[in-house]
Amino acid sequence: MTQPEIKARYAINVLENSSGEILLLKRHPESRLGAGLWGFPGGHIRDDESPAECARRELEEELGPDCQTELLQQYGPVRDTWYGGEFEVYLFHHRWLGGDIVLNHEHTEYAWVGRDAYPDYAIMDGVDEDLFYLGIWRVEFLNANRLP
Repeated sequence: MTQPEIKARYAINVLENSSGEILLLKRHPESRLGAGLWGFPGGHIRDDESPAECARRELEEELGPDCQTELLQQYGPVRDTWYGGEFEVYLFHHRWLGGDIVLNHEHTEYAWVGRDAYPDYAIMDGVDEDLFYLGIWRVEFLNANRLP
């Protein structure tokens, strides 16, 4: 079976602080994908930029220019498994170094979330999969029904 044509490419940023918590952003209730759900900062890769350039741009747009991170690893490309395989995804795992988070219009809240509190959040499709690919938390802390 062949995979569908790629309709969009995304760069997704997973930020982890020194306590092992990840940064989740609550998407605006009128968002096209994941409305009102929690996810990661990221977005569409433009034709004129690399996945890494997109990841950096999206961090600044969605969290503000003051945020400081260190890239720990990148993974991808992978095809999504929740939206029909039409999206090519590049993952970027960062260590949070500091700064003030100033959300843009795409998000209404942010939270640093540990693995024990993670099940209490309404998560976008694909978030568990992203954490699995990056190996940030052991699989028992993720929703097994949402893994590839």
